[in-house]
Amino acid sequence: MAGHANIQGNIAGPNSTQINNVYLSTERIDAQCLQHLRSTDPRDDKTRIEQTKGGLLSDSYRWIFGNADYRRWRDGGQGSLLWIKGDPGKGKTMLLCGIIDELRQPQDRTHLLSFFFCQATDTRISSATAVLRGLIYLLIAEQPSLISHVRKKYDHAGRELFEDANAWVALTEIFINMLQDPGLEETYLLVDALDECIKGMSSLLDLVVRETKSSSRIKWIVSSRNLPEVEARMEMTKEKTRLCLELNADSISMAVSSFVRYRVGRLAQQKGYNKKTKADVEEHLSRNAKGTFLWVALACQDLEEWEEWEIFEALKTLPPGLDELYGQMMQKVDSSKRGHLLKQVLALIIAVRRPIALEEIASLDKRMEAIVNSGHSPEKIIRLCNSFLVLRERTIYFVHQSAKDFLLKTLFNVALSYKLADLHYSIVSKSLGIMSRTLHRDMYHLKAPGFPIDQVPQPPIDPLAAVRYSCVYWVDHFMEWLQSDIAKGAAGLDIGRPLAIFFEQKFLYWLEALSLFGSISDGVRSITRLEHILKVGNPM
Repeated sequence: MAGHANIQGNIAGPNSTQINNVYLSTERIDAQCLQHLRSTDPRDDKTRIEQTKGGLLSDSYRWIFGNADYRRWRDGGQGSLLWIKGDPGKGKTMLLCGIIDELRQPQDRTHLLSFFFCQATDTRISSATAVLRGLIYLLIAEQPSLISHVRKKYDHAGRELFEDANAWVALTEIFINMLQDPGLEETYLLVDALDECIKGMSSLLDLVVRETKSSSRIKWIVSSRNLPEVEARMEMTKEKTRLCLELNADSISMAVSSFVRYRVGRLAQQKGYNKKTKADVEEHLSRNAKGTFLWVALACQDLEEWEEWEIFEALKTLPPGLDELYGQMMQKVDSSKRGHLLKQVLALIIAVRRPIALEEIASLDKRMEAIVNSGHSPEKIIRLCNSFLVLRERTIYFVHQSAKDFLLKTLFNVALSYKLADLHYSIVSKSLGIMSRTLHRDMYHLKAPGFPIDQVPQPPIDPLAAVRYSCVYWVDHFMEWLQSDIAKGAAGLDIGRPLAIFFEQKFLYWLEALSLFGSISDGVRSITRLEHILKVGNPM
């Protein structure tokens, strides 16, 4: 058996390493290390974002390749950091998607390319730690030898290296060592929507600014909204080129006009417009878009509801600004006979910590549960919210971060903390209920208690699909509720008994479910947080 690892017999070969008292081959540990490092694959995120936004149109981004600021950055004439900034809906994300495609182009390219898309609506991709994990993951995919820098720490710490309280510190050291590797090729690093990095944005910005000075082989592109805190950090480095979309109004206007022609062309084909109607719609949208791609997309979505003979009346109702357009869409929700339910669904999607699947929403909301129990799909309700939400592969997303920002202002306004606290309490209560009904021993019928988790096949019909979100995130919502003013009063005292029963009867099955999801570390953190609450006292 010499020369390779035998897991069952625990026999070590010359290319083996001992992890948790088990000898594994180098190739096996590399694969396991990458699996544990991966919190998301940014390449899949890019594809999903493009599909959600209706596809990547080359005419909407190609202008940047002739832009003087971009060319100076690319050719090394002015700094190694390109900062693209602009207001919501100006096309920053799709611009970076286009740049990524351009940098991928040469078949014989020698440079490396790594990128990450931050999204504040998904906690999995809205932290500085997640950004580093994504960048490191793609760098290794491009140059596999770089995994050695991860293995130095991973061989001692295992999966916890990427997930414990010191993950940012450890990943920063690994990342810097990779960038200083003498064998590293010229490297492009792109981070979209820095302002949507909710946890650790300052630390991430400091790292980017610091590393722009480290090597001439490294070139950065970052994008963000026009935020003072980002501006302040960017002023700390001279090695930068600032590309402000508002200062490139002519280029953006031409790109938006191309986008208008594309979207109206699809609309005309779908609705059967004649040439004059098509031209009039194009002219009206181009005149009122104010350089905002998102406004065009939402306006065309609204026009889908109108027939050709009433289209000119419809155009008169379209307000020119993005917030104004959101306001009109909210009025439609309010006036709908299902308005209360739609606003309840929108509020729920605001409160959850990642995009949820259709199978999960019924486990978090009693009205949606009633719809499912009556034999109907919640899909129709989600599609009635399509001005704010989009459904992709049975998962619910916001059409844009600005849509969530608008809803936060309008749905909750002055009573924000109280209404959100009610939502968190409701999610905890519903989660405890469905977990108590669903969780039991050996839910995947594996039979063998010591079955390796990376070899567990997911059943064709997953019995845990509806409780996946609840299992991973119910403690987060419980903590949010505990910190609210409502929890400090009399409301919510009845949660103590269901919580005690859950831990008495379902605790081990909850841990089993988390292990099947690959989220056992989330469970450990949740238990630690709950233990801390019990020690310091709580309102229950």
